Amino acid sequence: MTDLNIVALVSIGAHPASGRARRAEQDARAVELGLRLAGKRLRVLHAGNPREEALRSYLGMGLDELAVLEQPAGADALPALADYLADAGAQLVLTGSQAETGEGSGMLPFLLAERLGWPLVVGLAEVEKVEDGSAQVLQALPRGQRRRLRVRLPFVASVDSAAPGARQSAFGPARRGRIEAHEVAVVEDQLLAASTLQPARPRPKRLKVIKAKTGAERMKAATAKAAGGTGQVLKDVSPQAGAEAIFKLLLDEGVLR
Repeated sequence: MTDLNIVALVSIGAHPASGRARRAEQDARAVELGLRLAGKRLRVLHAGNPREEALRSYLGMGLDELAVLEQPAGADALPALADYLADAGAQLVLTGSQAETGEGSGMLPFLLAERLGWPLVVGLAEVEKVEDGSAQVLQALPRGQRRRLRVRLPFVASVDSAAPGARQSAFGPARRGRIEAHEVAVVEDQLLAASTLQPARPRPKRLKVIKAKTGAERMKAATAKAAGGTGQVLKDVSPQAGAEAIFKLLLDEGVLR
């Protein structure tokens, strides 16, 4: 797989506590996976400001250089990335699943794959082998499950916490690595210009889930009576009464506010 033309897309992350600029965690995992597959032949690409100091954290992972498509803030990165990848002859494009700064919509891998006309693999955990113009990969599913897929080259893959953890960034290689800026046509992101960014709200509280390892334990949990005596059994009630009871339960559990 060292002959594969692999490109990893990276962005600027933000520390969750201080907000300080850093390498993005999921993008760093994409670089780690690319290094394991292609070694020094891995190409890393960023669209934005080439003078951003946080980009050197990726160089510190063992890269000799990092390519930057120079764009101002508020520019649409999609056209520039798609044109670069098509001209570069990329066979596998690795990305994080969601940016830590900016829009953070998680739509870039989907829009990029659609624009290039390539397949998209979400939740990539491992690339097992490549042969006859296709790759055999492991896709991460909820609760630690894995699904083996075969996908034709070229394709786009987004990685998240299921991929191998990123190695530490070393100071020496980070300073010695080169950041190569490329001039590209700037396209204004009209959707972003017309939108207002705000911090994401916490997700609604989930209902309590009883964890059980065996089938017998799950059956026991499903058939056991509710503790505390606060539950009620609704039987032969009107749809209005049932809806009110469900609404009250969701309010009590904090799902609705």
